[in-house]
Amino acid sequence: MNDFIVDVTAENAQQILIEESMKRPVVVDFWADWCEPCKQLMPVLEKLANEYAGQFLLAKVNADTEQMLAGQLGVRSLPTVMVLKDGQPVDGFAGAQPEKQIREMLDKYLPKPWDVKLEQGRQLVGEHKLDEALPVLRQAYSESSERADIAKQLAAVLLELNRMPEAETVLGKIMLADQDGDYQQLMAQLELKQQAAESPEIKALQQAVEQNPQDYDSAYKLAVQMSQNSRHQEALELLLDILRKDMNFADGAAKQAYLGIVKSLGAGDPLATQYQRKLMTLMF
Repeated sequence: MNDFIVDVTAENAQQILIEESMKRPVVVDFWADWCEPCKQLMPVLEKLANEYAGQFLLAKVNADTEQMLAGQLGVRSLPTVMVLKDGQPVDGFAGAQPEKQIREMLDKYLPKPWDVKLEQGRQLVGEHKLDEALPVLRQAYSESSERADIAKQLAAVLLELNRMPEAETVLGKIMLADQDGDYQQLMAQLELKQQAAESPEIKALQQAVEQNPQDYDSAYKLAVQMSQNSRHQEALELLLDILRKDMNFADGAAKQAYLGIVKSLGAGDPLATQYQRKLMTLMF
């Protein structure tokens, strides 16, 4: 069976129309060779089946060779299209329809793009591929208008990767109504990680910088310590401040550290993109 399109016969009807429709929507197209509107409609349905890449199965039934099946499903004219879910017809139409209307019908029964990305992200997390899961979940979060369940999954990955400031931002946008047990657990995890990241060495260097903002040597050491504790944004801000005063500080070590952090964040990371731009602005 093709993952996107299949021909239905009496032999596989049970598997396709019942069993497969328990897993995903099945769009059944009843057609015949002599039917001109069928010939107009089928390429549109096939195009959509390939475009949606298996989110629904297009099941084609030749009403001439499978008359009993067409009769059982109450087909009176051709083309007839039915949407089956959980073994039952839930929608459909008779006659050729424009692509736009077919899309609108399908959208009622298909998962939203962000739900597909959320599932991809969860699978990657399950495979311990957190660096790969992160951009997928970020996209799902953004496309879903920052939906709470996706926010929590994204925050969990950010915390695993010790990206506390970003996790704090994501959790901070979750509305009161969605602040359930999972949210409380993530907040507790964030607090513990923030406390753990405050090593005595970091505290001493922070104090030195607060007392003397011109102490760039301490600021540089603090940035290195923070980057080692995955506090990337704070480290980049400190290094950027140093580079504003001296682009060649410590024989270029500050600039190298800055570029090293940006590179470690990975291509396409929003934080990396933001601080690449800031450095470009400073240099040119």
